[in-house]
Amino acid sequence: MTQTAPSLTQQDIARIARRIDRPIVLVGLMGVGKSTVGRRLANLIGVDFVDVDDEIERAADRSVAEIFEEFGEPYFRNGERRVMGRLIGEKQGVIATGGGAFVDPETRGLIREKAISVWLDCDIETLVERTARRDSRPLLRQGDPHAILLDLKERRSGSYSQADCHVVTDDGPHNATALRILEAIDSWL
Repeated sequence: MTQTAPSLTQQDIARIARRIDRPIVLVGLMGVGKSTVGRRLANLIGVDFVDVDDEIERAADRSVAEIFEEFGEPYFRNGERRVMGRLIGEKQGVIATGGGAFVDPETRGLIREKAISVWLDCDIETLVERTARRDSRPLLRQGDPHAILLDLKERRSGSYSQADCHVVTDDGPHNATALRILEAIDSWL
């Protein structure tokens, strides 16, 4: 389902950007577009963008998949929480999290206290199609991606629903999704 693109002017975008006084943290399942849309959003409002998974990989000098494989998910989530704390403390502009970050109660508490959280959401069929483009998703290597994503969505939606804003993504232009995020944040502020 394609949604109508918001009709925000440059003045509207600048006004909203001035009201944003803390980092924007994008949460949601893998494949919803946190990194792609996050870059567009950061560009629109003139702030930095950072992907938590990229920061973790840089710090560990190995991929997320390798960390999962060698040390397990609890170890990864602990490192992810520390990286989130550092990034939020540095007042990074737009931060894209890994799909499980906001499910962790401590990480979710940190984000809710010190950032604006935005849940990006979309239908399972779109997630399956998007995640099939890359073989770097450790959780999808354990069976049927459709079944895994459906299970993850059911288990994680309760946590994601605690985000400050909820924006449904679709196959439309990423810029339109970024504008919908700004409208949601404007309403929330």
